[in-house]
Amino acid sequence: MPSRPNREEYGEYFAYYVEQVPEGELTAVLAKQLAQTVEMYAGLTEAQAEYRYAPGKWTVKEVLGHLIDTERIMSYRLLRIARGDQTPLVGFDENAYVAQAFFQKRDLADLLEEYQAVRQSTRALLRGVAEEAWTRTGTANGNKLSARTLAYVIAGHEAHHCRILRERYSL
Repeated sequence: MPSRPNREEYGEYFAYYVEQVPEGELTAVLAKQLAQTVEMYAGLTEAQAEYRYAPGKWTVKEVLGHLIDTERIMSYRLLRIARGDQTPLVGFDENAYVAQAFFQKRDLADLLEEYQAVRQSTRALLRGVAEEAWTRTGTANGNKLSARTLAYVIAGHEAHHCRILRERYSL
């Protein structure tokens, strides 16, 4: 599994997410996050999952949906860069994605099942990346980054949003 990326492997935009990842083997971090996130969401009622801490902020369900979408996108970017694809990858507007996904119309249990499937898929992808591919770099949203940076961004992005769920949503 990849070691923490060097600072020259990614642009400033990604630094915050890389810094959110605790020390330790990355697949273990991802597995622990999976268990913690499932536990955080599993006990919620549908009404609790519709909570938003302020007008215009995402609901608890929408945060989960955002985690799913973002992990899929970052895993796809990781795959392309690890395979040596040098095509610049475009960014995405997470607010537009959430608005068009209609997560509020889905059952929380269904979203949680999808989250688990996406995380398991990411973990399987990481197991299949060759050692020499981890430091390959590409461009996403105008930023240089390596394949291993994307693996850390996946973990750091989830850590960021789970902290927000605990602090602002009281989960």
